[in-house]
Amino acid sequence: MSAGSGVPAKMVDKFIGVAKAYTTRVGAGPFPTEQDNDIGQYIRDKGHEYGTTTGRPRRCGWFDAVAVSYAVTIGAVDSVALMHLDTLSGLEELKICRAYQINGREKTFFPANTARLAHASPVLETVPGWNQEITEVSDFNDLPENAQNYVCRLEELTKKPITMIGVGPKRSQIIAR
Repeated sequence: MSAGSGVPAKMVDKFIGVAKAYTTRVGAGPFPTEQDNDIGQYIRDKGHEYGTTTGRPRRCGWFDAVAVSYAVTIGAVDSVALMHLDTLSGLEELKICRAYQINGREKTFFPANTARLAHASPVLETVPGWNQEITEVSDFNDLPENAQNYVCRLEELTKKPITMIGVGPKRSQIIAR
């Protein structure tokens, strides 16, 4: 938030939220899209998802559109910078959490407390992945079609435009849209 930076909110024209193309969590607690399996390990290794100081592995899972939608809403975010899209290269298929199943009902709003979140099961949709390496791509239209479709689907679910896409760790590896 701008208040913590010493910049008054009225001086800011646009708020850009930053999200990964998948979801991570540090520490214990509910994590509906967690992949405690080979997929989670693939994302962890390819995305270098280990604590900088401790070296502890981060928990990794599929993109959680429910959580990101909540974050962009409460943060009054205008657009999203989607990082680590390159990490998903090489996966045959991807899953996106579009809702939660809680007590037999489908919910698209993030639960108000962790007890409810602990009972949430992800409602996942499957989309095709891509095998092409994308770290040298500098234009959205040059991304593999499935990568473009993935980004567009995340926009639909979060109801926010994705205006920047990270395809590698360097500043020069950000695609502006």
